[in-house]
Amino acid sequence: MRTIPIALLMTLATQVQGHHELANRNLENGYRNYQEYCASCHGVNLEGQANWRSRNEDGTLPAPPHDETGHTWHHETEMLFEYTKLGGQVTLEAVGVKNFTSGMPAFGDVLTDEQIWEVLSFIRSTWPQHIQDAHATRHPTP
Repeated sequence: MRTIPIALLMTLATQVQGHHELANRNLENGYRNYQEYCASCHGVNLEGQANWRSRNEDGTLPAPPHDETGHTWHHETEMLFEYTKLGGQVTLEAVGVKNFTSGMPAFGDVLTDEQIWEVLSFIRSTWPQHIQDAHATRHPTP
């Protein structure tokens, strides 16, 4: 029987745990739902809105890009799910972020959990491999 080095197992386990939510999702469904529900703000090509780092008059930020030029890949997958399902304001307040107004609406009444995972999986699938690898490091090991 062949043995696998423990360090290799731990590395593989960390990456699997970090992205198991996005594994084996229907990317076509994710693309379609992204185009229907997300592209109007985040861009057809995931490019985001102009000046997305500068606040609007109401204090919100324009929708950021979801491609590799944005900060989506900096966040844990579970946080991205909650941000999409519950909305930005609810999610940020739940983790203690105050004095920030998010313009991200909740999609939990519009999209099923599976559809949200598919959208997130589609978004991640568009990133270059080095960005996907960096995103994999943003997950705490349970």
